[in-house]
Amino acid sequence: MNKQSFLSIFAASVIIASCGNKNDKSAQAGAAPQVKEYKTLTLQPESATLYSDYPASIQGQQNIEIRPRVEGYIDKIFVDEGAVVKVGQPLFKISAPEYEQQVRTASASIKSAQAEVSAAKLAVNKVRPLVEKGIISKYDLESAQYTYESAMATLAQANAALVNAKTNLGYTTVTSPVNGVVGSIPFRLGSLVSSNTADPLTTVSSIGNVYAYFAINEKKLLDFTESKTPGTTLAQKIQNMPAVSLVLSDGTPYSEKGRVETVNGLINTETGSVTFRARFANPKSIIRSGSSTTVRIPNEVKGGLIIPQSATYELQDKIFAVTVGKDGKTKSANITILDNSAGNYYVVTSGLQAGDQIVLEGVATLKDGTEIKSQNQSSEKVYADLK
Repeated sequence: MNKQSFLSIFAASVIIASCGNKNDKSAQAGAAPQVKEYKTLTLQPESATLYSDYPASIQGQQNIEIRPRVEGYIDKIFVDEGAVVKVGQPLFKISAPEYEQQVRTASASIKSAQAEVSAAKLAVNKVRPLVEKGIISKYDLESAQYTYESAMATLAQANAALVNAKTNLGYTTVTSPVNGVVGSIPFRLGSLVSSNTADPLTTVSSIGNVYAYFAINEKKLLDFTESKTPGTTLAQKIQNMPAVSLVLSDGTPYSEKGRVETVNGLINTETGSVTFRARFANPKSIIRSGSSTTVRIPNEVKGGLIIPQSATYELQDKIFAVTVGKDGKTKSANITILDNSAGNYYVVTSGLQAGDQIVLEGVATLKDGTEIKSQNQSSEKVYADLK
């Protein structure tokens, strides 16, 4: 074979191969697109417990400022900060010698007044028989009786002065008015204190029961007023509310349940919220006044449409789910949900209905009209961690 024949055969082979590649690409272009498989769920009514969490501040049932009633120097401090005290237990001793002197003076005045009473009584007893015999006039008896009554009045005043002096002396020992926990003590031994001192000696918080104060906005207050909680008035609805929980600052739940007791009658114009108060028993004194916690209010939902949050996406402050029609094509549905949630789930109030089939994953990338292959999941598997 000469060189020219070889080149002709090689060129023909290249042309045939090129045509073959074009045919293969054309075949691929004409093939039907592959339908992707997605996990789906057919919606049915479900029941769950939803929770609304509200930041709360703790106050003792009684937070009492301990202030001195008399002026003097702090002589003794019987307790330390954070100590648990009983009612009547001594907290401070104030050195005020003048009150001890007043007690001694009042005691001496009583003895003097008692002597005057005795003398006046003797005078009456001495004059009376003389008047009866007509030896002296009746005027002398009346004068003796007036002197006796004056001496009795003086004795009564002396007794009152002694009581007052002992009361003032008692104020030099400052005692706890309630069972509770001692707060900070800004004064030390030797500090001069009086009833006009700006800071209290300390604060005793009665924490056998504690109050959790939390605020909700005006909209939620209206929702609560119109809720299905039994009662026609707000007070009746509060009384019929379920027990609430407390979440401590470390995220652990508090063992004791509480009750919402009152709601402030005024809405704060600056924040647009109203303050609620819940009471919790605190038998072990775990919670201290001033603590930051969270009040968790339960809400039982029965027969609601509940979908995983992962089956939704947000666009321009709206929440969407993706449904699958009978033709296997997708369509986005704008949904509304309850403000509170059940863990990682939403409770749908509109936009979906029982029997709808929704896509459970990858919804943000699905465009309307996309044909998919449904892999329907059981509700037991989807709601495994729903309580």
